[in-house]
Amino acid sequence: MVEDLEGKEDRLTSLAVVLPLALVGFFVASGCWTLFAVAGVHVRAELSLSSLQFGFLLAMPMAVSALLAIPAGLAAQNVGARRVMLLCLAGLAGCMVILLSTRSFFGYLLAAGGLGLAGGFYCAGLQFVTAHCELRRLGLVLGVFGSGVTGAGLNYYLVPLFAEAFSWRGVALAYLVVLLLILALMLMLTSSEDAKAAPAVQGGLRRRYSNNKRIRRWQACAFFGVVAGSFFALALWLPDYLSSQFRLDVQAGARLSQWFVIPGALAQIVGGALSDRYGSAAVISRSLVVCLVSLFVLSYPPMTLFIRGSESVIELEFALPLSVEAAFIIALGLAMGCAMGSLQRLAILNGQASVALVSGLLLVGACSVAFLLPVIFGAVNYWLGIRTAVFMILFILLAGCLLMFARDSRQRERQSFLHRVI
Repeated sequence: MVEDLEGKEDRLTSLAVVLPLALVGFFVASGCWTLFAVAGVHVRAELSLSSLQFGFLLAMPMAVSALLAIPAGLAAQNVGARRVMLLCLAGLAGCMVILLSTRSFFGYLLAAGGLGLAGGFYCAGLQFVTAHCELRRLGLVLGVFGSGVTGAGLNYYLVPLFAEAFSWRGVALAYLVVLLLILALMLMLTSSEDAKAAPAVQGGLRRRYSNNKRIRRWQACAFFGVVAGSFFALALWLPDYLSSQFRLDVQAGARLSQWFVIPGALAQIVGGALSDRYGSAAVISRSLVVCLVSLFVLSYPPMTLFIRGSESVIELEFALPLSVEAAFIIALGLAMGCAMGSLQRLAILNGQASVALVSGLLLVGACSVAFLLPVIFGAVNYWLGIRTAVFMILFILLAGCLLMFARDSRQRERQSFLHRVI
């Protein structure tokens, strides 16, 4: 009994050191994902890029993150999560050096691909914090770690400030300094022992989570991929969308976009904590319903209705004002954040005996969707000329996700009821 209490205290003490460092590291690493969402506008003007080229530039970090996800997770399991996290931070610092020196589209594309190392940091960091987390606090801890994606939203505020004060390349220099600082802090304040889970915890998890949860794990990873990938893709697309839709400058559109990213990222904490108390299924289904309501409203493009009267034609214009659209975008971000926090908990809960694989699958799904959607957004915007088609696409994706999740939840409830009866 005393040994168990000491083990819990040691794990809690380790978590108090590990979680803040992992959170700060992911905060900076996630900012690398959306660096080109704002700075890429300057690159687009400098090199006269087409919409398709710009879409690929935005999507490259997510594509490389998807490719690195499972290898990074397995490497973290075999050689230590801390070592993989340090290597990813060093690689991201190298990408900033490339951004400071390159002047060609190929160089920018190479740097954008290298920013996908942020995905490797996520996979390793997920194992880093899970190894020191009690099961009853799993949703909360994962939500806190996942909220590090707020770093992606701060780009929308910091990049324009640096661009105005110095140049947009000053952002790469600032990131380089911060990355090296975090790298030094992790080297000094953590050790290789911090990346190892307690054997008793791992053994208990293997006994508790058997192979019959494998299907649920894959389903949860797929649902997380759709929701998180949609969140990241919309975060990348919003600055350009708001600037074009409401005729704002790039800086104003970027500042408005952070009100989608930052509340949504922080809402993962709420989603994880609520899931610990009420269960993941209830939080996920309600969050997706709120997403669909918001997307339904946002999907309507500005319209003009002509009513032919007896003597004249009455012209009515329908368009959401900026304040109303911003409110629904914030609600959408909050709901998607709650869903992500709960889905992340559900996936890890169904596969804690193999966190390396689960963390890789989570990131593969999210980054694959986040890579494809900006390209699809650009193509649909070019072919249809309707900017709000972005929200129509997301509505279809999340509606399908909600229907599939509701069906799977109903099947699990039916199986559980039959087992109790038998």
